[in-house]
Amino acid sequence: MRKKIVSPGHRRQMARQVVAEGWCSGRAVCRILKLPRATYWYRGRPPTPAEEQLRQRLRELSTQHTRYGYRRIAALLRREGWQVGKRQVQRLRHAEGLRVPPTKRRLCRRGTSTGLPTQATHRGHVWTWDFIADTTMRGGSLRMLTILDEFTRECHVLRADRSLRSRDVRLWLSAAIAEHGAPEYLRSDNGSEFMAKEVQQWLAEHQIKTIYIEPGSPWQNGFVESFHGRFRDECLNREQLWTLTEARVVIEDYRKEYNHFRPHSRLGYASPAQFAAQRCPSPAPVGLRPPSAGDGQERDAAITSTKAED
Repeated sequence: MRKKIVSPGHRRQMARQVVAEGWCSGRAVCRILKLPRATYWYRGRPPTPAEEQLRQRLRELSTQHTRYGYRRIAALLRREGWQVGKRQVQRLRHAEGLRVPPTKRRLCRRGTSTGLPTQATHRGHVWTWDFIADTTMRGGSLRMLTILDEFTRECHVLRADRSLRSRDVRLWLSAAIAEHGAPEYLRSDNGSEFMAKEVQQWLAEHQIKTIYIEPGSPWQNGFVESFHGRFRDECLNREQLWTLTEARVVIEDYRKEYNHFRPHSRLGYASPAQFAAQRCPSPAPVGLRPPSAGDGQERDAAITSTKAED
């Protein structure tokens, strides 16, 4: 499919080509293309030395700053004293064949969810995990893994390291399961550590369903995002962490304070540990499938009714 003839310059070019090939006269082609005869016979004047210098400088700046568009190039030219407008620069860049290559949009990988978006109704129902990054005072990187229970708001893992890979994620998740029991669902973003084949296979073997949020939608993982906001405001922004060992000690102290002391507004200003003790009096069993709080209450009611009958 050929390009549409829109601009006067393009119409003049096509008209001259038709006349040169002998298809019709100049009058006829102007009538067919609805081109004014003055436009057909127009001959542009050669560029002046000042315009040639402007074009040369335009090419130099465009070559030096390949990611700058015509607006930034026009600003640089005006900064150097050239009396140019952005539309003039746009026209000259178009004539010179200069353009900013479009940025290739990166397609985010999406994990395959094995469970629907679920609201936690009891302890161990839905866990959420994510990363938060910071640095030490000496410039070293800190990457912290957070594993949170969405129902009780308990922080089971808050581990700091220089880097955390999928193997480290699986090991710390295993440690949390050994202490608190396995969750039914795990909610996370589409990070490579959470979508690694090793982690996916391990979760499938232990019948833990995954819930992945939409790419670029952190609000769908609001519990861990809220925790990270409090953690950064109350710990990371207040402490001077010089070494990795010091960071681990300070961060673990904050995790214990958050779980056992800090009043949580969404839990009636009780700490997560107090809320868990009130709503889930029996400790979560160690294993791979903890019974829900509702099942435990029904079992206790059945035992009580049996004793009353005896």
